[in-house]
Amino acid sequence: MRIRVLGSAAGGGFPQWNCGCPNCRGVRAGTLKAIPRTQESVAVSSDGEHWVLLNASPEIRQQIESFPPLHPKKPRHSPIAAIVLTNGDLDHCLGLLSLRENHPLTVYATDRVRRGFTEANVLYRTLERFDDQVTWRALKLGREDELASGLTVEAVPVPGKLPIHLEASSAPDAEDSVGVRIRETRRGTVLAYFSGVGGVTPAVAQALEDADAVFFDGTFWSEDELPALGVGDKRARDMAHAPLGGPHGSLAALGALRASRRILIHLNNTNPLLREDSPERAQVSARGWEVAYDGMEVSL
Repeated sequence: MRIRVLGSAAGGGFPQWNCGCPNCRGVRAGTLKAIPRTQESVAVSSDGEHWVLLNASPEIRQQIESFPPLHPKKPRHSPIAAIVLTNGDLDHCLGLLSLRENHPLTVYATDRVRRGFTEANVLYRTLERFDDQVTWRALKLGREDELASGLTVEAVPVPGKLPIHLEASSAPDAEDSVGVRIRETRRGTVLAYFSGVGGVTPAVAQALEDADAVFFDGTFWSEDELPALGVGDKRARDMAHAPLGGPHGSLAALGALRASRRILIHLNNTNPLLREDSPERAQVSARGWEVAYDGMEVSL
């Protein structure tokens, strides 16, 4: 299995367009030992020819162009065989609208995520230019489904929340946010991809337990990261992201993982892990974790 990180930042990217926190100021000025990142999306393939995208970020065009295996091989073609959505947040699904140019798409999502993106969404008409422009495949919790060319997907419910634009019109549901287990059928290797997790539940821990590689929610280092910097009043768990640090953080909860590659992804622009020389980066490295960056590749 080949895995390519197309984008590794949380919503807004790094630096974020309207943020002047120390991280964003430093990376713009070139005074910080850090690199810019686009919003989170990952490509996975078992054969190098057919690729599955995990989430479709707003920068999807730039991300496709940055990775030649995703380039078309003939006048109208795409190696992208399917797209898997882990929730309905705009930074995970807005890129679908950029793929509107008369090409069939296959999208895997829970029924809740599909409805949230398609119903009462006038912009979705751009993906209805011809019959069956988008084929939706339902992700059912706990069920393994075939994806493309030797890959399967299983959705696992995670603590999460509704996207902001749906909070006033819907009640929370277990299908609002999932992690996925991608299995290569030929060798049996497993990628556990959990980029947005509000807490390490028994179901989450079990899903990660036997994985060969784990990509996990690296959004915030601390619970009060945004208020402490004066850039917001919400705490990490208010936004359905378990903080990494501290005795009750997700790193402590995941200390016994056996995966050979353990990678933090979906990093918010305020996270000190973005600074390559920070004490927090040294701490996660000592625990065997890596920090995702755009262009990172993993082979299983």
